[in-house]
Amino acid sequence: MDMKLSTSSLSADDASSSNAGTPAGSEGQASRQSNLQRIQQRKQQVFNWPHNKKLLKLAIYSACQTPDCNCNGWKTPVTQHAGKTPRADNQPLASFNDVCRNCNHVLEKHVSQLQGLPVAEVNRLLGAVVDVENIFMSMQREDDHNTKQVYYYLFKILRKCILTRSQPRIEGPLGQPPFERPSIAKAITNFVLYKFNSLPQREWQTMYDLAKMFLHCFNHWNFETPSVRKLQVSNPEDISAYQINYTRWLVFCHVPAFCDSLPHYDTSLVFGRTLLRAVFKSVCRQLMDKCHLERDRMPPEKRVLVLTHFPRFLALLEEEIFSPNSPIWDPDYKQVPPNHLQAMLDNKTSSRRVGEFERVTASGDSKDGFTTVTLSSGSIKQEGVKRAGVSVSGTGGKRRRVCSEGSDDVSQRTVADIVATISDPNYMCGPDALFQTQAPRDEAAKIEEQRKLIEFHVIGNSLTGPVNKQTMLWLIGLHNVFSHQLPEMTKEYISQLVFDPKHKTLALIKEGRPIGGICFRTFHSQGFSEIVFCAVTSNEQVKGYGTHLMNHLKDYHIRNNILHFLTFADEFAIGYFKKQGFSKDIKLPRAMYQGYIKDYEGATLMHCELNPRIVYTQFTSVIRMQKEIVKKLIDMRQKEVRKIYPGLTCFKEGVRSLPPECIPGAREAGWRAPPPPHDPDPDPVTLRNVLHAVKNHATAWPFLKPVDKAEVPDYYDHIKYPMDLRTMGERLKARYYVSKRLFIADMTRIFNNCRLYNSPDTDYYRCANTLEKYFQTKMKEVGLWDK
Repeated sequence: MDMKLSTSSLSADDASSSNAGTPAGSEGQASRQSNLQRIQQRKQQVFNWPHNKKLLKLAIYSACQTPDCNCNGWKTPVTQHAGKTPRADNQPLASFNDVCRNCNHVLEKHVSQLQGLPVAEVNRLLGAVVDVENIFMSMQREDDHNTKQVYYYLFKILRKCILTRSQPRIEGPLGQPPFERPSIAKAITNFVLYKFNSLPQREWQTMYDLAKMFLHCFNHWNFETPSVRKLQVSNPEDISAYQINYTRWLVFCHVPAFCDSLPHYDTSLVFGRTLLRAVFKSVCRQLMDKCHLERDRMPPEKRVLVLTHFPRFLALLEEEIFSPNSPIWDPDYKQVPPNHLQAMLDNKTSSRRVGEFERVTASGDSKDGFTTVTLSSGSIKQEGVKRAGVSVSGTGGKRRRVCSEGSDDVSQRTVADIVATISDPNYMCGPDALFQTQAPRDEAAKIEEQRKLIEFHVIGNSLTGPVNKQTMLWLIGLHNVFSHQLPEMTKEYISQLVFDPKHKTLALIKEGRPIGGICFRTFHSQGFSEIVFCAVTSNEQVKGYGTHLMNHLKDYHIRNNILHFLTFADEFAIGYFKKQGFSKDIKLPRAMYQGYIKDYEGATLMHCELNPRIVYTQFTSVIRMQKEIVKKLIDMRQKEVRKIYPGLTCFKEGVRSLPPECIPGAREAGWRAPPPPHDPDPDPVTLRNVLHAVKNHATAWPFLKPVDKAEVPDYYDHIKYPMDLRTMGERLKARYYVSKRLFIADMTRIFNNCRLYNSPDTDYYRCANTLEKYFQTKMKEVGLWDK
């Protein structure tokens, strides 16, 4: 295949490896990664089974629907065990007429309740079945009695959820996360601010990186079992407390990491001081032993960081963890950000107009202006206002238009005052300003770019013009990154594309060398670019670089008026591209890309449509600004409604209902009576225009005329009430559509019939989804859609 996202970051441990405390690194990490991949591959394999085979699998975990029957799962007849031969994976498990060994009812009685379930729900239940079987196998391999009991507890919960078709919920004496406040992550954040606030910028960043590294290891650590703990600790109370936390860790953190049917939490976010104190010394000792064993495999800069600075960091952290009066465990702890970050925040707020997007600017670094283009986030220029449309600031043209249409909107002066307040550096200070609990994925990368620690360049080879030495060195470095991170690609194939003058690469440069990039080819005549490689070197992952790379690529293409991305992604890269706005629903007509890009077996074609009104590298900042504005508006509104009215007593006197407008204080609080419902008779001309627009859409070609029985012989065996756009046109001429409901019903039947007959991975299925959205949009435009 042509593209594979590197996924070598640390992952959760395999279920069978929880017998002792172990670090999450090196060979163990690769083993756990492969285990997780095998589990996901198994689930995907099950999801691709035929529908009947899925039902046969679920029958083993489904209750018999025969009245007064208590059988909770179909069991194979005894006759099937005699002379049993190995069965291929694509053969059915049984037939619907086979009799259950337990209740003597046919297998069909165990699946009758599953017949009408959507595909997504069936797949969810099948995923839970795979998790149940994995937990059962782990339980059989487990030697520790306490751990085996927890596995059995989770096994029963998931088994019951499949039986009742409900979501798993952990209830009982364990409680619900978080278990302590402040959390370990919050305390470590407080520690960095408290201990290293006065350090220069570079030293402070080092300590900040070490804190992130420690938390990352802690989240992926295998803690020792209580039975092993008893050999090291003599205090019964400590052992009892550890056993409770160990059980919580297994249930909420460890097992859900490989069993995604259960709710998953990060260890550092749900546990606090008790667990950290209990395991800190053993974790540090084993972690440093592991670092020393792997020192020869580390890059020089990482070796210095881990072997020189990390021990000092852990020693200082240990003092605060075991100190009875340390402020890092204070739930109300507040600390001013370091001076260099405070100065950066000041410059950021003063360098641009409040509320505006920031745009990407580009400048050529070589003579021909082609081989190297530098990308940087800067203030939006006056000539670039068209890029952001009318404006997104509080004083933009769109805001003025809205304010003039309704008297209930917020005034410009109010919005300007709010923006000035939340832009004040003192408004958001302390740990929350630096380490937000829900910080954007690319926040750290954006800060590093502003500090000139990383750079972004679009580079490419040229056969017609000069290519400077720096560009060629970067291309060679990117070739090495792609070769290392994408081992399934041959080096010759990577060289063919990276050094092809028709391809360009967005390079992420750190300390003068490339650490990641996205290789792409633009088809200007077709209006799209194909992404062929995307990777970040393994020791620089989980820092938001991948998201920031993609945002820069989007801004670069918008500058060049290319608004579509296509890429073939394997199963490990699909999640990354979904986070970046890609979808399996291809909105580009097939004729636009067919013959321009190659098809790859085992890969999924994904599409992303760019919005030219957005500067993607600053999109999260604008959204956070808008969120703060809304929060302030809500606070202001709540302060205005001060009067407290007495409760209603009329219901005691026999009144059964009361109009909302009669409730004291309702109007003062902003309630307004809804407009009366209005369902106008449809105008035939309007319906004709909508039908004409739908017929002319690029995805309407499968639905223009009735399905030919000669081409699809079994179509009418499955579809009892066929419909097509030609028939709708004939009905429209005959004045059949006396109400919009009939018109909507016929159009919806077209899409439902298509999805019923075709599988989700077909072009027909995707065309139905796209055209249905377009139809709904057109109906909303003419005021005939009220759903």
